[in-house]
Amino acid sequence: MIQIRFFARLREMLEVESEQMELAGMATIADVVEQLQQRGGVWQQAFGGGNTVMMALNQEMASAESAVADGDEVAFFPPVTGG
Repeated sequence: MIQIRFFARLREMLEVESEQMELAGMATIADVVEQLQQRGGVWQQAFGGGNTVMMALNQEMASAESAVADGDEVAFFPPVTGG
């Protein structure tokens, strides 16, 4: 079981702050994203269509290819911009 957290506009768009997900066998963050996209609707909008989403694994920046293990925390958030 992994913990998934959503921040900023993703949290507002999805209307959820966090959830737990069961993963079978070896998985990557890309596998997590795929499962979220398969929910369709707002989930597909948030994680598909070329949207840029940043990700962290156990509070460290990660990529879609990062391996996810039982007990990990995966966080998704929009890119940070400033000026």
